[in-house]
Amino acid sequence: MRTFLLILLLSCLAVPVAEAKCAFPAIFNFGDSNSDTGGFWAAFPAQPGPFGMTYFKAPAGRASDGRLVIDFLASALGLPFLSPYLKSIGSNFRHGANFATLASTVLLPNTSLFVTGISPFSLGIQLNQMKDLRTQSIRAASTRNEQLPPSSVFSEALYTFDIGQNDFTSQLALLGIAGVKQFLLQVASQIAWSIKEIYETVGGRTFMVFNLAPIGCYPSFLSQLPHNSSDLDVYGCITSYNNAVADYNDLLNDTLQYVRSSMPAATIVFVDTHSVKLELFRNPRSHGLLHGIRACCGSGGGAYNFDTRVLCGNSKVIDGKTVTATACGNPENYVSWDGIHATEAANKRVAWSVLSGAYFYPRFPLSQLCDLQPIG
Repeated sequence: MRTFLLILLLSCLAVPVAEAKCAFPAIFNFGDSNSDTGGFWAAFPAQPGPFGMTYFKAPAGRASDGRLVIDFLASALGLPFLSPYLKSIGSNFRHGANFATLASTVLLPNTSLFVTGISPFSLGIQLNQMKDLRTQSIRAASTRNEQLPPSSVFSEALYTFDIGQNDFTSQLALLGIAGVKQFLLQVASQIAWSIKEIYETVGGRTFMVFNLAPIGCYPSFLSQLPHNSSDLDVYGCITSYNNAVADYNDLLNDTLQYVRSSMPAATIVFVDTHSVKLELFRNPRSHGLLHGIRACCGSGGGAYNFDTRVLCGNSKVIDGKTVTATACGNPENYVSWDGIHATEAANKRVAWSVLSGAYFYPRFPLSQLCDLQPIG
């Protein structure tokens, strides 16, 4: 396992298909902060601090120091970064759109954003946004609008889902693991229903569904969620939470397996990024990193460098002293950017695994369908 990312990278580079022509003219992504390329901050402007410092050299709407997995995937397919659907200035949807927003859930939030900390743009809302974009594209066909995709793109595009983490984590402190597990079947079923809706109403045929990350290794949850030392594994991650996530991922995979039988013309791929992220947290040094469960951008020092009272880029007076959560000078050595999200360095390693196809279930010959470009 310790050298698997290097093997994956080499496999990506070793399988160019000279005559291959990419079958995906566009990507339409549904998700939360793990794949949000600026939707949340377009809706609620204000992203201070060092976000984007590694690649964009300024905040770029990503909850990271640089690029996300969805950015790398688009680049590998020869497509531009996905414009957020909610961004009115500078967006171009010719090659797809990103409906993801930070704090989004699969299920509808029970109360308002400002009470729960959950985005109002749930998966159902994102799906309606995609349908509206298609309607606008059809209406604009005669005008040759260069900012909108041709209507034919919607049946040929790749549809990606990277969402569900907030459904899991937002209720943990209140309900505990047992309470959260009671509605996880609804989460998986809603994702499956959304795929079927795209299949039947839009003509989408190719889908990738990313599973959930091992939250028991995240500095934020290690700092906040109740646990004792006996619940920590040898890598410092919380076993019970990671086991609960693994159970959900199995449930999601089983749900997708079941729904495939009702959509014979569709390709529905379960993408196991959980295994890659878990390996990075457990053995960062084996993959060119130094710190697994310690945040780059945070405050408080210690094993996790995370204080829930002062998030990355913010300042607050605590006990009469001003505390600022600042970024480290070397995020390329960290798995965790801000205790909640990954660094560009970690995202790149996850992207290598996705592009290799080694973590697709069932197997999906992405490198044969497309002449994959170097992701840099």
